[in-house]
Amino acid sequence: MANSLLVRMGHFGVLPGPLWQWIISREAQRSGTGIAWLTPDHHRVRDYAVTEIIRTGEPLSPDRIAAGTGVAADRVGPLLDELERGKVFLFRTNGVDVDWAYPVTAEPTRHTVTFDSGETRYAA
Repeated sequence: MANSLLVRMGHFGVLPGPLWQWIISREAQRSGTGIAWLTPDHHRVRDYAVTEIIRTGEPLSPDRIAAGTGVAADRVGPLLDELERGKVFLFRTNGVDVDWAYPVTAEPTRHTVTFDSGETRYAA
């Protein structure tokens, strides 16, 4: 059983090492190409949203994101639209303010995450 993975898909089975390593490799490649279209501004906006929701626990307006990232205010809305449409771990419940930025959310959920700093936030 060395170098194998025990899985349950309806019933238990064993995947040999080379097979599950191939599956993991393919998923990693797929994930990487799934976000290859992101520009530096997309990353800047998404990273800021995660950081700020962790810091404040509050939804973020496009104007606040623009001020915090240096991205032009008229550009933030379209970037958020593209990020949300591309399912890049970002969601706006009201269609305007970012309140979900994986792994955290400003909206109450049944799940929480505690950071090294001791802060607790709702988990997405």
